[in-house]
Amino acid sequence: MRSRLATRSARLVLAAAAVTALAATTTACDNDDTADAGSSATPSAVSSAGSGGSDSSSSESPSTSGSSTGGSNSNGSADKSDSGDDSKSGSGDGGKSGYGQSCGTNDLDFTVTAESQAGGYYLVTAKAKSGITCYLDVNTPSVSFGSGADGVASPVGQGGEDPIKLTGSAVAYTGISPKTTKSNAGKQFENVIIAISDNDPNPAELKLPDTANVDKPIVTNWSTNRAETVPVIV
Repeated sequence: MRSRLATRSARLVLAAAAVTALAATTTACDNDDTADAGSSATPSAVSSAGSGGSDSSSSESPSTSGSSTGGSNSNGSADKSDSGDDSKSGSGDGGKSGYGQSCGTNDLDFTVTAESQAGGYYLVTAKAKSGITCYLDVNTPSVSFGSGADGVASPVGQGGEDPIKLTGSAVAYTGISPKTTKSNAGKQFENVIIAISDNDPNPAELKLPDTANVDKPIVTNWSTNRAETVPVIV
């Protein structure tokens, strides 16, 4: 009986010793595994962080460089734009160089009224069109009834200012007498042709307020005083 108990005790002791040894071995393995796992994870994390930092740095650097390049291009474009504006400004000034020059017939608006003085005549009022400033450098307008030579009005030299500036509400006057003869001769006209000068390429044809009996017509000089433009043969 003792022999069996001793043998069983010895087995229990051996089993206990084996369990203790196994536990010690397992603990050691767990620590090693943890250490291995930590050591393997740490390099991975460091590598990942380093890789991320490197990518971030490399991606930001080209972006910053690109932004600087963009700024340079933007400034260059602005400079070109400014020079373009200057060019346009110069062009605009060039367009304004025509201001203050001689009036052409197409620079003016005309009105015609019938007046009763001196046996009857037509008063022509000239005014610069909106936005135009010009000068009547030629003292006497070119006036004719029809295209024939006998319808051309002769200047009588009355009035006259040289030059007359027309702009805004400023006006100039000229007087036209369609008939200076005492005979019954004459031709009937409903319009009169007026131009600033003989060689003006754009004469104006004005509707008369009534039908004119024309025979040896005359015309005065331009004047800012309408009283000076009543046509009479001197």
